[in-house]
Formats: sequence, C-alpha cells, structure tokens
Amino acid sequence: MTTPGRQGGLGEPGFEVDPEAGAADAQVRGSDTTDRSAHLAAADGALLRADEVVAGYVPGVNILNGCDLYVEDGELVGIIGPNGAGKSTLLKAMFGLVTVGSGSVVLRGETITGLKAHSLVRKGVGFVPQTENVFPSLTIEENLQMGCYQSSGRFAERFEFVAGLFPALADRRKQRAGSLSGGERQMVAMGRALMMEPSVLLLDEPSAGLSPALQDDVFRRVRQINKAGVSVVMVEQNARRCLQICDRGYVLDQGRNAYTARGAELAKDPKVIELYLGTLGKVP
Repeated sequence: MTTPGRQGGLGEPGFEVDPEAGAADAQVRGSDTTDRSAHLAAADGALLRADEVVAGYVPGVNILNGCDLYVEDGELVGIIGPNGAGKSTLLKAMFGLVTVGSGSVVLRGETITGLKAHSLVRKGVGFVPQTENVFPSLTIEENLQMGCYQSSGRFAERFEFVAGLFPALADRRKQRAGSLSGGERQMVAMGRALMMEPSVLLLDEPSAGLSPALQDDVFRRVRQINKAGVSVVMVEQNARRCLQICDRGYVLDQGRNAYTARGAELAKDPKVIELYLGTLGKVP
C-alpha cells in the first residue's frame, strides 16, 4: 500500500510507495507464468479469483486465452499491458458482461461465472466502465440513487459514506451529471458503484481521457476508496502510475498472463520496463 497521509502528485515528492506493500509470497514472474502452481497456492481463499478464463466477444474468437487473477480482502490490484491485451475484457468477463467460454470466476468460494451484472452487484461486486459511466440527464444525487436501486432503503446511509469520500458530490448533489468535467464524472461513477457497499470494485481505465492533474486526483481517489476497506481491481493505461499505488500488478499480453508481482517490483523490472513501460518506466 502507499504510505498513508501523504499528499502530492503521483511520481512526485509526497507520493511514495511503501516498500512492504502487497503480498510477498508465491508471486509469479516472467516465463514462470506458464506454471500455475504459484497462482493456485496464493489464490486459495482469495476474495475474488479468476482461473484460466477464456473469453471473447465473437464466438470462436477469443480475446482471453487462459487468464488467472486473484485479489485478497483489502488489496489494490492493477492490470496493465499493451492495447488489445485483454485487460478490459478480463474485467468484463468477471462482471458477466462478456461470455466466458471456459475457466471460472469465484467470489468468496462461490462460483459466479456468467452471472448477470445485477446479481453480481447484490453479491458485492461493483464495476465502473471506462466510458458512458454516468446518466448525464440525471443529477448527481439521482445517479447515486440509481446505484442503490436494489436496496433503496439504504440510500441515506450509503450517501453519507460516499459523501465522506467525495465531499464535492454532496455539495453539488442537485447538479446534472452532464454538466460535470471528466474528473468529476469519474467521482460520480465511482460513487454510484459504491452505493451497494461492494466488497470489491472493478475499475476500467479510470484515468482515460483526463488531464495529468485530473489523473493524479483520480489515482488519489482510488487509493482512498481502497483505504476505506474496499478491494480494488483496476485496469489502467498509465502503467507506471498504476504500479505506484497497487499492492500487486498483472501484466497481460495477447490475452495471457505475462508477468505478475508486487507493483513496486514490476515498476523496477527491466523486462517490464523495456516491453511495457518504455521511457515512462525510467525514473530520473
């Protein structure tokens, strides 16, 4: 985990990575990802796990070719990789938005492979898509009400929790979401996903399309959500920044696991830097 109580932009003084972050044992790296024994041992008893997931959007054309992933209670897990690697597809497969051809998704020991999104929300899985993630014609408050429509009696309680994380949402609750900036819309989208008190939150490229300053704010918000007790699995295009805040990271390539380790380790791994981070991975 990142050092608590710090302020500042990511990668700048004040945004530091705790060297003890993440689960240290049984991490798989490089070509060793072909041996699943470490994943199977480490994923035993995990909050959420995906095992050998094969999935795609068109029958017979697979985007994922046997992906593994797990997240523990309280963890922040990042997924990085080149465009087309299957990062977003993996999240959608875990959230029932893409058909899983083979493999399994398990939540707290219960197989949830292929369940519909509304059922997964009731079971404690939240999802924030990359685009079209707010109702622009509705107010902030109405968007949050939509987040807990399956348990409307808890709105006041959950609104108070979300407002504690994002005070600006409470201050502007009557403003239409369509009039908000990109960063503010992300706050609304994440807030809505938190309204059903998920145990794990799936975030699909939350910083996409935002200015550097707004990206920094989104990453701080994600870390804040995680510190509030919500496990997070985040797909992110900004690989270096993602690895700075995550406990563990996965690198996907061509629909398969290429590397996995603690975020701080991946950020310093010469092969990961060369293949996936480029100059962004070189710290002056």
